[in-house]
Amino acid sequence: MDQILRDLGALLLKAVPTFLLVGLLYFYLKRMFFRPLDRVLEARQAATEGARQAAGETLAKAAEKTAQCEAALRAARAEIYREQERLRQQWRQEQAAAVEEARRKAHEMLGEAEVRLHTELVEAKHDMEWGAELLATVIAERVLARRVM
Repeated sequence: MDQILRDLGALLLKAVPTFLLVGLLYFYLKRMFFRPLDRVLEARQAATEGARQAAGETLAKAAEKTAQCEAALRAARAEIYREQERLRQQWRQEQAAAVEEARRKAHEMLGEAEVRLHTELVEAKHDMEWGAELLATVIAERVLARRVM
């Protein structure tokens, strides 16, 4: 067993420089490679996070502007609809006034036509009475003239 311990001690003694070199290599790499790499990665992470925050803020502003534009668009549409409704109402009133005016004129024309028709009827009756009297006179004269002959 002593031999094994001596061999093991010799082996450990030969391994000490390897352990020291590995330790030195670890500290050297940690200081010269991994620390700058960690700083670069942290700066990259910060820049990425800053870009994400800026993009998020930009998206929020864009969403806000979009909402404002949509609200303005809705208000403009509502105003257009109100204006269209006002114009429709005005057109309906104008149309109703035009229909009422046409009714009034038609009623006046009907009254005038009735007056003319009545006048023409009276004249026609008068002409017929005069014509009937004239015809009766002519007939009577001819009938009497035949008897006389």
